[in-house]
Amino acid sequence: MSSVVRLASAYRSVPAPKLALLGTGVVGTAFVSRYLRLRQSGHALPAFAWLANSRALLYCDDLPSRALQEARASTQEASALPPWAEAEALRRGDVVVDATASENVADWHAAWLACGVHVVTANKLGYGGAFSRAGAIADARQEGNARYGDSATVGAGLPLLRSLRELVAGGDRIHRVEGLLSGSLAWLLNHYDGLSPFSSLVREARQLGYTEPDPRLDLSGEDVRRKLLILARAAGLSLHPEEVTVESLVPQRLAALPLEELDGELGLLDAPLAAHFKEACRNGGNLRFLGRFDERGARVGLQKLPAGHALCGGASTDNRVAIFSDRYCDQPLLIQGPGAGAEVTAAALLDDVLSIATR
Repeated sequence: MSSVVRLASAYRSVPAPKLALLGTGVVGTAFVSRYLRLRQSGHALPAFAWLANSRALLYCDDLPSRALQEARASTQEASALPPWAEAEALRRGDVVVDATASENVADWHAAWLACGVHVVTANKLGYGGAFSRAGAIADARQEGNARYGDSATVGAGLPLLRSLRELVAGGDRIHRVEGLLSGSLAWLLNHYDGLSPFSSLVREARQLGYTEPDPRLDLSGEDVRRKLLILARAAGLSLHPEEVTVESLVPQRLAALPLEELDGELGLLDAPLAAHFKEACRNGGNLRFLGRFDERGARVGLQKLPAGHALCGGASTDNRVAIFSDRYCDQPLLIQGPGAGAEVTAAALLDDVLSIATR
């Protein structure tokens, strides 16, 4: 057998990469819908092998819609191991998509990458959680020569992470980054007028899919802290979660409630937010929930900004972020666009999948 024939035979024996999805909530559902549209329009995507949530795992045979319906309808009790841990082993070159917000799933990112499995994620707990986990992911990418697609973790696919990484790779030094990093909080503060209760807007934002299923993750600033950590680490800062000062909008009594009791007590948000709003109005300013880091530290919380401030632009769920660096010293690089919603997040996930599939 000639060397050319042997090489061709070896390539034929390598299984085609497959796609697995973890998470069947609003983002996972939007991901499946967009995947099917892109496949129908001729985009080269891996075959959909299986999808799973915390209750069930379904094999798809490249037809994920039915599997998605069954997984969402499953009422099985969670087992000691999540269903996806019992799935057929992922092989080198496969792509696993993490559309969860699970600490347990984030703990698997490094293991998959070290085995050569590509990870595409909207889960911020990989690079936006424990410093040790972020380091393990970075090391595993090198070890397994695998890709880590995380553009959906900050700004729902806006070119924030890419811009920071390209600036740093080009020799620029980042002085500070500040801005609106929560699409849900941007929407809430853009719509709040001091007349209707803030709690009613929170309920509406949750129904629209702008907040996490537990909106306290957004209102507490924890979601912004995770995004700020991801950005800071992309900028080359070794920032730990406990080094970020966070001012929560959630009163202690509300924070202590179980999720099933939360809705009935959301009114506890109203009086404190109304007081902040009145103070901002007296000074002709606007309320914005900002994240900021520089070489001296990092901070997340509510800020009262002058009406003409650069970070008061935008509307709806827009993120608006300013990057100050050696190159952008006097006038920052401003990046703005929709930063919340299942559709834009799913699009960012599939952009990363396509980038891997067509590499």
